[in-house]
Amino acid sequence: MASSAGTDGARPAGAPRHGWLGPLCAVAGVLGFSFKAILVKLAYASGPVDGTTLLTLRMVYSAPLFGVLAWWAGRQPGAVRFERQDWLALVGLGFVGYYLASLLDFVGLQYVTASLERLVLFVYPTIVVLLSAIFLNRPITRRALGAVALCYGGVALAFVHDANVGGDVRATVTGGLLVFGSAVAYAVYLVCSGRTIARLGSLRFVAWAMLASTAFIFVHFALVRPLGALDVAPRIHGLSIAMAVLSTVLPTWLIAESIRRLGANTASLIGSLGPVFTIGLGAWLLGEPVNATQVAGAALVLAGVALVTVRPARR
Repeated sequence: MASSAGTDGARPAGAPRHGWLGPLCAVAGVLGFSFKAILVKLAYASGPVDGTTLLTLRMVYSAPLFGVLAWWAGRQPGAVRFERQDWLALVGLGFVGYYLASLLDFVGLQYVTASLERLVLFVYPTIVVLLSAIFLNRPITRRALGAVALCYGGVALAFVHDANVGGDVRATVTGGLLVFGSAVAYAVYLVCSGRTIARLGSLRFVAWAMLASTAFIFVHFALVRPLGALDVAPRIHGLSIAMAVLSTVLPTWLIAESIRRLGANTASLIGSLGPVFTIGLGAWLLGEPVNATQVAGAALVLAGVALVTVRPARR
């Protein structure tokens, strides 16, 4: 999942004119984020490793790269000086949006397929709508209610598919609830982060928020696991490095660049390819079965998300 800066669907003023680079960055970024669940499942299958340890390894390898991104973004023209409220916001949002959301997601993937994980995570725009109505007094339109109904109907179908295929209903529900908790945490982060993103810039904000979340992840690991738990199979280290580079740092930069070139709405629409990529990759690399029920569920989720991300034409 990637944060978006701004809400204007038009191409930002002054954005580069190379029309193909924006969509290419968006598609590559979405593919990278979609590949994360596949890498996590491959790591779980490669040897004994738990979600906390795997998440810690991901951040061990990605934190130095985010440090470079934070330094580079801070040297760009127009970069503002950090103030106390900026640091407080980064710590709080890093805790909710990247530490808590990532932890729930990684643990949930121990129970559910990569395809179901991506579909459940992808309902976060509807949660944003609901949270905005509750805390920001924004009205819920009939269009938004229709989107919610479509999304959760699709997720229900995906649950039925996984429960029938896996045979362990309790594990499917447990994993699904954990991943849904991740989606809620990420939605809270999106609702609360707009002002700070607008002030700092999306790439600089994400880099520092990820570094803040790294501190929480390392403290969590130190409290619940011995240091020797990081001594895992070389293949798991390799998958963690791939996760850090290909599914964390690189797509973060690509999505930020696509937003700069295309605008947040257009980049978000391309993000709808995420569940499609994950379902395809799960079938190809993990052997996850695909049937009509799952495809129908995915179609409903995509339709629901489209309803809340595509602005109706003005007359």
